[in-house]
Amino acid sequence: MSSQAPAHEDAHEAHHGHSHGHQAGHGTFRSYVTGFALSVILTAIPFWLVMSGVIASPTLTAVLVMGLGAIQIVVHMVFFLHMNPRSEGGWTMMALIFTIVIVAIALSGSLWVMHHLNTNMMPMSPEMMKNMP
Repeated sequence: MSSQAPAHEDAHEAHHGHSHGHQAGHGTFRSYVTGFALSVILTAIPFWLVMSGVIASPTLTAVLVMGLGAIQIVVHMVFFLHMNPRSEGGWTMMALIFTIVIVAIALSGSLWVMHHLNTNMMPMSPEMMKNMP
């Protein structure tokens, strides 16, 4: 009989608390309500910023909306997917970091593409419109 733990875990053992250190985080009612409240707030603030026009600069408004969107993604991952440094031996934290990097690349790439489309394709003077076929 070997004294080493098996390389894999039986689902029955993991479910009944006989896990070998790979405990998954489980949400409580309070954590779900907190996550829901934060999600509603992080959705309402950008909506209010855009619809009310309280910030005169469209660029600053876009940056704030995208920043709040990125924060909302992290809130969803922590409160609803239960990502923390303890569960799954730290691999869920690696997944969180990977997601943050991917979201940053996607947001910055989207802003870059939208800026260049706006700069290179949208502005037309009345003289340019007269020469259009």
